[in-house]
Amino acid sequence: MITQGRSLVKPSGGLKKHYRKKRLSEKGSQPVMSRLGSAQKLRADRVTGGAIKQRLLQTAVANVFDPKSRKFSVAKIKTVSNNPANRYFTRANIITRGAVLDTELGKAKVTNRPGQDGVINAVLITS
Repeated sequence: MITQGRSLVKPSGGLKKHYRKKRLSEKGSQPVMSRLGSAQKLRADRVTGGAIKQRLLQTAVANVFDPKSRKFSVAKIKTVSNNPANRYFTRANIITRGAVLDTELGKAKVTNRPGQDGVINAVLITS
């Protein structure tokens, strides 16, 4: 189990004593690699406080905001043109916050975290 609890290693390199077991509140998880795909796939995870967090695994569309007309529209994603988080994410079409998408409306920058929110929100890049 991945935990976000305290470290079990001392600064000297020795091990600290276990004084309790792992707690559910200290649970971590693997990063969600939201991908470009043909259909939308979501995963629901229970998080702290009993809330449900929608994880976006795969999608083909994004909610794109046009700053000129000040309106949102749903646009089909063609490809991921740049991802500053990791250059290999661009090749694998993995979408994270800050990624630049090539949509049918033009280039758009992702403004939210799809692995946390369950949707992709983006803003058109005016050039």
